[in-house]
Amino acid sequence: MCADHAGQRPDYAARRGALRSLLVENGVDALLVTDLVNLRYLTGFTGSNAALLVHSWDMRNAEDRTVICTDGRYQTQVAEQVPDLRAEIAKATARRIVELAGEWQLGRIGYESHIVTVDQHRGFIEQCTGLEFVATPGLVEQLRMVKDAYEIAQLTAACAAGDAGLATLLERGLLRPGRTEKQVARDLEWAMFEHGAEAVSFDTIVAAGVNSAVPHHRPTDAVLATGDFVKLDFGALIGGYHSDMTRTLVLGKPSDWQREVYALVEASQRAGREALRPGVKVDEVDAASRSVIEAAGHGKLFVHGLGHGVGLQIHEAPGIAKNGTGTLLAGVAVTVEPGVYFPGRGGVRIEDTLVVREGGPELLTNTSKDLTVVE
Repeated sequence: MCADHAGQRPDYAARRGALRSLLVENGVDALLVTDLVNLRYLTGFTGSNAALLVHSWDMRNAEDRTVICTDGRYQTQVAEQVPDLRAEIAKATARRIVELAGEWQLGRIGYESHIVTVDQHRGFIEQCTGLEFVATPGLVEQLRMVKDAYEIAQLTAACAAGDAGLATLLERGLLRPGRTEKQVARDLEWAMFEHGAEAVSFDTIVAAGVNSAVPHHRPTDAVLATGDFVKLDFGALIGGYHSDMTRTLVLGKPSDWQREVYALVEASQRAGREALRPGVKVDEVDAASRSVIEAAGHGKLFVHGLGHGVGLQIHEAPGIAKNGTGTLLAGVAVTVEPGVYFPGRGGVRIEDTLVVREGGPELLTNTSKDLTVVE
């Protein structure tokens, strides 16, 4: 079960109200929500089996026919987490929701076509022939892109746990030659737990030496050695919200090529951060950062997009990449994470989590981006 961080609770009714406006725009009478992340965003429910019907008719009374359904395991939990909605108990949650929609003769039902399988869709149609099912992908995700004050507070706390975890790792001398990538990863994760993390955002990346050239390397028993780049990509989870940060350090005195590639990635990352403004297209943000690396002749070694949205999921909209589409809005939380990777030699990535603001982004990950030398 989920305890809201710092005793706060989001305004779920307001979120559903915003969704209803989108339902009216899309000409549907209700939305069947089956994605559990979207369902959590709209209600606060954190169980593993649920469906939600968000009614759009008569905005004054729409909550009367907005209903959540879960199975018997979560009867107590749904009453505690979603006290403001009618709750139905049934094992086949989506089937029960469709049954209610048919009883209420709602007509046009939107569904999350990017989530619902072909077989599930066929089952809806066969179950209730009087309803018209309309594909309405990404409506809740559209709302989720812009974070409210509650969400920013959770993201800030998660990023602080990540910052503190890395600082603790270094203070205790746990990043040093002779230790393995796996040992460092576990110690970093435990340090984040010590500083309030409820879970890790994703599998922690610790990549040393030649492994630092692999963008998403999984920690192994490889032993850290003097002269290695060590790339750390990690995050903490608090209140359901994820942090994401990457720092690349060097063990011992850095060589000239290490200083040069680090300075290049640092300049690229700075350019990407500075390009974050409301109204700017996401591909333009990517270009601002990528052009710095391309001008140095290493464009082919920057092998991934610049960043991504972050929130209830570690990767969510918007994607910031060369082929990305859309325009940034104030309040969107994103990462900026350029990298240059020399196969068989080593690589550097620097990543922050930020919130797009008028006048410049708000930085949530505050660990220094200066090249850290671990003696």
